[in-house]
Amino acid sequence: PPGRKVILYQFKAFEMEIIPANRVVVQIGEMLVLTCNTTGCASPSFSWRTQMDHPLGGTVNNYRTYSTLTMNPVSVENSHDYLCTVFCGGKEKKEKSIKVELYSFPNDPVIEISTSLVAGEPATVICKIPEVYPSDHLEVLLMKEGHTLHEKNFFEDDSTNTETKTVTYSFNFTTEDIGKEITCVAKLPIANMDFEPKERVTSLKLNANFGPQNTIITVSPSNLPVEGNPLKLTCVTESNPPAQVVWRKHLADGNIEHFIENNVLSIPHARFTDSGLYICEVINLVTNKTEKATVDIVIQAPPKNTTLSIFPSSVVKQGESVTISCTSADVPAVQITLRKKIGDPLILHEFWCFFCFCLFLIFTLCFFSVPPQNITVLVYPSENVKEGENVTITCSTYSNPPSQMVLKKVHQEREIILPSVNGTFTLYNVTKNDTGKYLLDVFNEVGNNIKVIEIAVVGRSMYYLKLILFAPSNEFSIAIPVVAILIYVSRKAKINGSYSLVEALRLKV
Repeated sequence: PPGRKVILYQFKAFEMEIIPANRVVVQIGEMLVLTCNTTGCASPSFSWRTQMDHPLGGTVNNYRTYSTLTMNPVSVENSHDYLCTVFCGGKEKKEKSIKVELYSFPNDPVIEISTSLVAGEPATVICKIPEVYPSDHLEVLLMKEGHTLHEKNFFEDDSTNTETKTVTYSFNFTTEDIGKEITCVAKLPIANMDFEPKERVTSLKLNANFGPQNTIITVSPSNLPVEGNPLKLTCVTESNPPAQVVWRKHLADGNIEHFIENNVLSIPHARFTDSGLYICEVINLVTNKTEKATVDIVIQAPPKNTTLSIFPSSVVKQGESVTISCTSADVPAVQITLRKKIGDPLILHEFWCFFCFCLFLIFTLCFFSVPPQNITVLVYPSENVKEGENVTITCSTYSNPPSQMVLKKVHQEREIILPSVNGTFTLYNVTKNDTGKYLLDVFNEVGNNIKVIEIAVVGRSMYYLKLILFAPSNEFSIAIPVVAILIYVSRKAKINGSYSLVEALRLKV
């Protein structure tokens, strides 16, 4: 009718749905929520069951227009067809089902080596694929550097739950295999199941356990470090796994000094006492092998407190043995050149000094004591002389220390000793009384040597006097005074112990 308001209501039909619809793929261990939703019913009632009336294996929660079935976590027991039934007002009923399909492929394969890899010995590679389901679809492939070593499938496996599957492969390990990759490829290709990933891969490098080997010690800056400078010793070795390093040093008393366990041994300021034999010992705890390397370090330092000793004395006789020892503190043990200075210029005689610890020394060596020897005696003008002449006796000898010389005349009553001047003796204006044996004694503190010299003095010739006496008569008056003078002078010279006519005349004149 006119003026009346008409309200029209549109009623929806009663409907239901399950989310997700029809089929769901889920991994064991994850959470799955099934939702049963309705429309067109103000107060629906819900029920959940499996087709074979197995336990639900989950929790049901009902809300005003929908209901949920939560499985957390999903297990193998949840692999069913689930049916949701909805009643509306007690008159209408609707139901739908959903198929829950399960799988398990959660992690990448794990590669293990059964034994320590040693070149030339057999090794076993183990590939583990954890928690696989269904395992009757599993395929495994073992490869080395892209080349297939081994493959295996589990198509005949009847496991009904998740399991870790293992594939093993043994081979003879060689040094060429070191550093190469072993790869394990696991595949789970289940048809009509949509999940990712369906392939998992793991690789492992073959690191052999070996060593230690080729162990050496490097010295920086060099093998001849100088006192006061830094010194670094580095122990280098080849080992897998890395080896432990222990440093030791042999001491002079035979003991061993231990240092830090590190491959580098640093000495900031080297001292002479740091010299010695250093040992680097490396240990591989896996291979249970040990290797050592050594280096002899000599810290270079200048000589200090150097002394020279001579045994039995610095003065010895020729033919005796002499021991010369030198010692010096805080220097390396090396050879020494011992030099002897003989005369001028410098003449060097080299000897080798052992057990002497210094870099170098030049010594002034003591003189060996030598008695007089190689004596040479010269008589000038000769051993037979005339009265009034001078006789010179010269003596030379070799000795150490220098010799003294004494000339002695053998006399019945007494011994006449004449001193020398630089090895020279002079008899002036000899007479017949000077005739006789003379002993030349050459001596030093080590010994002496005596030479015998015989001097013979003869009178002057009388031919001159005869010539005067038998001169012609006309000269007779002159000759007589001359003869008288000669007789006087002769007698005068005898008194003075000399028969030198020249000297006598000079005195008279």
